[in-house]
Amino acid sequence: MSYSAGVIGDPTQLAQRITSNIQKITQCAAEIQRVLNQFGTPQDTHELRQQLQQKQQYTNQLAKETDKIIKEFGSLPATSEPRQRKIQKDRLVNEFTAALTNFQRVQRQAAEREKEFVARVRASSRVSGSAPEEGYREGTLVSWDSQPQAQLQDEDITEDDLRLIEERESAIRQLEADIMDINEIFKDLGMMIHEQGDVIDSIEANVESTEVHVQQANQQLSRASDYQHKSRKKICILIFVLVTGAVILGLIIWGATKSS
Repeated sequence: MSYSAGVIGDPTQLAQRITSNIQKITQCAAEIQRVLNQFGTPQDTHELRQQLQQKQQYTNQLAKETDKIIKEFGSLPATSEPRQRKIQKDRLVNEFTAALTNFQRVQRQAAEREKEFVARVRASSRVSGSAPEEGYREGTLVSWDSQPQAQLQDEDITEDDLRLIEERESAIRQLEADIMDINEIFKDLGMMIHEQGDVIDSIEANVESTEVHVQQANQQLSRASDYQHKSRKKICILIFVLVTGAVILGLIIWGATKSS
């Protein structure tokens, strides 16, 4: 899968693509669950299990693509509103995480159903020796090649059984590998949230620091303006007093001169 033209670098289209993929993953998980519900019923066929395998691999690739797009979205240059971008990213990450959690749940369920199926085929083929379920209790697969030929009752084992077991064991290995891929995506999401949180905190700290400096500068300018205004007022009063005093003094001198 690849990005659509015009998506790279565009935050709006990236967010839309992420949302669309999340919806697809959720829908695929529901379809896988419906297929699993048919296991063990008359509808349980080879074609049905092939359909399950194709659907889960498609969903796994969709999850990987979405992980890449979210990384790109998280690495976009900071905007003038970093908190808004962080809220949007966190919402997408939370929705993606919820969809992945549900998908991984049905993946594990599919793997268990496949293991049960292989165990039943082994049991029906009457392989002698240890019980076939023992290998699955240990969480490992028991290969036909590891069974001594002397333990196999050739009259009860058919080529179809061998082919069926090989196919299902291959499907199980693929499921387990895909589950590990989803685990890696979970790790990516956790690291991205932590790193993005640090970046946002740093940006907000710088913004808050700038606001403080601006406020301090405004306060200093306000005080300077008040001081200048008061100084001008004092000068005006002083000039008024001096002029008034001079006038009064002039009148006194003029009166004294006239009387003499």
